[in-house]
Amino acid sequence: METQEYIQSGILELYVFGLLSETENLEVKKMADEHESVQSEILSIEKAVINLSYVVSPHLSSANYEKIRQKLIEKYSEREVVQLEPKRGIAPYIGWAAAVLLMFGMGIQYYKYNQANEELNKVSVQSTRFQELLANLEKTNNQNATALNVLRDKGNKVVPLAGQEVAPQAYATVYMNTGKKEVYVDISGLPKAPEGKVYQMWALQFNPLTPNSIGVLSDAGNTSGVFKVDNFDGVQGFGITLEPAGGSKSPTLDQLYTLGQI
Repeated sequence: METQEYIQSGILELYVFGLLSETENLEVKKMADEHESVQSEILSIEKAVINLSYVVSPHLSSANYEKIRQKLIEKYSEREVVQLEPKRGIAPYIGWAAAVLLMFGMGIQYYKYNQANEELNKVSVQSTRFQELLANLEKTNNQNATALNVLRDKGNKVVPLAGQEVAPQAYATVYMNTGKKEVYVDISGLPKAPEGKVYQMWALQFNPLTPNSIGVLSDAGNTSGVFKVDNFDGVQGFGITLEPAGGSKSPTLDQLYTLGQI
């Protein structure tokens, strides 16, 4: 391990706090003997701990602090190697300061942990929104592709549905493909359904008039206005009514918006 990596590993702080095993203490002492930078770092850590203990210890008087500080200066003024065991008079204060430093370090780590969690949550929310956006775009693209294919299919029979008394300007278009047994309806010409209401499509048989529900047109995510409805054999015409949400078993005739005959 490089000297700088060794210094940054945190082992020197543990050495000063007296938290290493005997083998680890000997290893640190050997490194201090061989590398002046390690020796200097140990001295800096020990001085910092003593300075901190002066601030946080309720029992360390100013006079005692100056005595300890002076002894440290004399001890290392000639760049001697740091003693393996701290003096007994200093040890209690080093322990006190070590506890404070440990609590301070844990506080910083907890703060950083919370920050990291907040950032992770933000990224997760953004990722979820992005996935929802992609899903909506894919759904819209599929709907548009379906609508385009319906319009281009030459096998379709087009049945226009004209607006009725309740909405004279309304219109819709049915695309029937008898070969594929598929029926699509384009309701882009209808006004937006009021809240709590949906459009419902009916396949009609005449003589007698018999309506059969072939679909509730209520997909809020449908932006193309083209819906696939049920195929109904023997159909003679189509009508679209405005019904309560969920649809009705029989059409509300005074809410008939469009009507057309094949």
